[in-house]
Amino acid sequence: MTKEEIIKQYFCSWLKQDINLCKDLFSDDATYSECYGPIYRNKREILTWFRDWNKEGKVLEWPIKNLLVARNTAIVEWYFKCDYQNKVSEFNGVSLIEFNNQNKIKSVKEFQSKSEHYYPYS
Repeated sequence: MTKEEIIKQYFCSWLKQDINLCKDLFSDDATYSECYGPIYRNKREILTWFRDWNKEGKVLEWPIKNLLVARNTAIVEWYFKCDYQNKVSEFNGVSLIEFNNQNKIKSVKEFQSKSEHYYPYS
């Protein structure tokens, strides 16, 4: 799989709530830093988070707006909407994703922006 396909499959795994789609995408020593603070320190923790989160929530939308890959690094711009514990939330985001030499995800760092924007000088 190409890096682009790996990233798209990862996003799809959340939309389908299917851990089987993402369990082979990460290296054993991968780290995942969510945009609001939590950090998962290895593949086991990442998969535990996936299972636990999907018991209480559902990703409603997670389209990729832009995807750029340069060697072992990808930058992904996206929009995210979910229903977690019966509360719908949404925001824009960017992920910085690093791959190892075996084409496994070794690091994800998410950054968030509010989804509602305005023009103060209009």
